Amino acid sequence: MRSIWNGAISFGLVSIPIKLVNATESHSISFRQVHTEDNGRIRYRKFCELEDREVAQSEIGKGYEDADGTIIPITDDDLSHLPIPTARTIEIVAFVPAERIDPLQMDAAYYLAASGAPAAKPYTLLREALKRSHKVAIAKYALRGRERLGMLRVVGDAIAMHGLLWPDEVRAPEGIAPDTDVTVRDKELDLADALMDTLGEVDLEDLHDEYRQALEDVIAAKAAGETPPETPSTAPAGKVLDLMAALEKSVRAAKESRGEPAEAEITPLPSKKQTPKKTTAKKAAPKKSTTTKKPTTAKKTTPRKRPA
Repeated sequence: MRSIWNGAISFGLVSIPIKLVNATESHSISFRQVHTEDNGRIRYRKFCELEDREVAQSEIGKGYEDADGTIIPITDDDLSHLPIPTARTIEIVAFVPAERIDPLQMDAAYYLAASGAPAAKPYTLLREALKRSHKVAIAKYALRGRERLGMLRVVGDAIAMHGLLWPDEVRAPEGIAPDTDVTVRDKELDLADALMDTLGEVDLEDLHDEYRQALEDVIAAKAAGETPPETPSTAPAGKVLDLMAALEKSVRAAKESRGEPAEAEITPLPSKKQTPKKTTAKKAAPKKSTTTKKPTTAKKTTPRKRPA
């Protein structure tokens, strides 16, 4: 893997030469802008507004536009001599439990590779120290023209670094939660727990990008001059009027998708159909009592007829 940055980890008085390598890669399909009439490529050309001519990439540099419109040129040499200790160093400033890091702060991920044989021993020392302490290292480093915050942790036999957003870059969730008072019953929570248990866990290796796969099928079909596959029709989702019924139905559907029997482990909700059953049972009881009284009256009348 090609390194994108060379520097060193500053661990107290210990310096570990390292190379920064991207830990992730994008598999998304990119498109080109084309002219819809003839599929000609649309290209952007860079012109100098003073000379009104196209310039090559080698002639393009950096500049900061001041408030009055003045351009202040900034060279790569200026950036490499910034008066900060993290210009070419990943400076570890603290060790904290991993639970202290808010996932909202997570940014790009990198691998830190030991640069050369002399770096193997201090690199291994830092890795084993992180393992035994069950902590992560918080560090500061400079990359792409700005100082950044990072978190170092152990991944397998390597040290990985996650770029972190500064705390003031994470927005507070104000106005996000519902502003109405909602009461959640215990039975609803039980059904939600049952649904979570039924769905269970998943191996992330089994998940794949279905959108990218469908897009590749469309591209392959059009390249072969065939009709692209159509989107399968799905039944429109109705409005959820009864949260309990929706949860129960979700549990049954999750069990059926896993091949499990949809057992009625959850007590069904009381419905209006059960009320007539109770009333018919009450009416049947007095009928039995009247039928038992009829034979007794017949026995009393028959002896009276014999003396006559």
